[in-house]
Amino acid sequence: MGQDIAVLGLAVMGENLALNCAEKGFSVAVWNRSPEKTEKFVEKRCKGKYLVGYRELPELVAGLNKPRKVFLLVRAGEAVDAVLSRLLELLEPGDVVADGGNSRWEDTARRLILAEARGIHYLGCGVSGGEEGALRGPALMPGGSKEGWELMAPILTRIAARAPDGEPCCAYVGPGGSGHFVKMVHNGIEYGDMQLICEAYQLMRDLTGLSNEEMSACFRRWNEGELESYLIQITAEILAYRENGEAVVDAVLDKAGQKGTGKWTVRAALDAGVDLSLIAEAVFARCVSADTASRDEAAGLFSVVKNAPFTGDRSAFLAELEQALYAAKLISYAQGFSLLRAADREQGWGLDLGSVAALWRGGCIIRSRFLEDIRAAFAAEPKPENLLFAPAFREALLRCEGALRRVVAEAASCGIPVPALSAALAYFDSLRCARLPANLLQAQRDYFGAHGYERRDRPGEGPFHTDWTGLGGVSASESYTV
Repeated sequence: MGQDIAVLGLAVMGENLALNCAEKGFSVAVWNRSPEKTEKFVEKRCKGKYLVGYRELPELVAGLNKPRKVFLLVRAGEAVDAVLSRLLELLEPGDVVADGGNSRWEDTARRLILAEARGIHYLGCGVSGGEEGALRGPALMPGGSKEGWELMAPILTRIAARAPDGEPCCAYVGPGGSGHFVKMVHNGIEYGDMQLICEAYQLMRDLTGLSNEEMSACFRRWNEGELESYLIQITAEILAYRENGEAVVDAVLDKAGQKGTGKWTVRAALDAGVDLSLIAEAVFARCVSADTASRDEAAGLFSVVKNAPFTGDRSAFLAELEQALYAAKLISYAQGFSLLRAADREQGWGLDLGSVAALWRGGCIIRSRFLEDIRAAFAAEPKPENLLFAPAFREALLRCEGALRRVVAEAASCGIPVPALSAALAYFDSLRCARLPANLLQAQRDYFGAHGYERRDRPGEGPFHTDWTGLGGVSASESYTV
């Protein structure tokens, strides 16, 4: 009897997803480019489980039940292309390959075409949840071949996390590279969530002078309300964690790493012309944190304006900080879903934004209570063009707006950086501004480059051009948008 599924790549995610499949009753074939790693995994973590290790791909493929199902969990990029190239020579029409790494969605769309030319189904399957999620149940975002999804669905829905209502956090997203695009946006929102929480932490620490224990207790309280989420939960746990009586968080260097998905999300937003300012600021905040040398030098050159010690009402400030964090979180998700909508319209994937929100309710890093509210908002008719326009979110934002404004103002007056909170407020103010100063910007562009402009009093006409200096011509530059 052969194996039900193969897992190729035995780094953290591959190992744990293979064990997850085995725990759910599937027989699993495993392979890694380094055979020693395969042997070590099978000998140490797989005892008593139906996992079979293979040193060579031809033998692994021969041992799979037909139609064969292969789950790739190798490093995104050239490694995926290399392994896929070998697989396409070994598999048969009707077999399925699913890439569960953080591949670029454009690469997934390209690989889908290559696989389909051989009659092989291909899925780009976003996976979120980290090590624990991979083992106990991740959120899965499969896109690509619908036929491939139907073949893989009995396995993927079984190993996926379950939402509070029992639904699996796994459903077909759409064709092409949509699955990996959705996962990319998930990671972008994750960047925003983490930065917002870090800014709240810094305000608690540097402005109000709370201890780690007090901050941990505050985050625990927040996790019992509308901010309930995985990231708030683990923040409380991190702040309380000690080794030899010392808080570990205080020993961690303030130099953030990143693997690129946040940058990809921002680039996609720029290409689509979508305001993703909060997530962009979260990416840039990691860049600033990584430049420790410049920060150390600047700290010596520029004094910091700070109101210390804090003389205000701590409880009142923390209540406002909670509301400010919630408002900014709503804005971050609204920006992310606006990017999903824009990409869907361009690519024609047919994304169900409510279904996407449902996939993130369990297993993934950004799982939170209010994702159910997002699903409901996109299920209602008429569907909101912007998530903030949905009645529930509009009311929440109006309720929390004042707190966000006051927290950002207090941080600015004290010289405490809150780039993501500030970006949230700027986006909200820009979005609701019926007349922005872009009329002057367009006039400037027309002045120096004859780029033309539209007129408020003559809608639908134009473009118009003015000879601002009396020295130019009447011809306008060709109009285009990048």
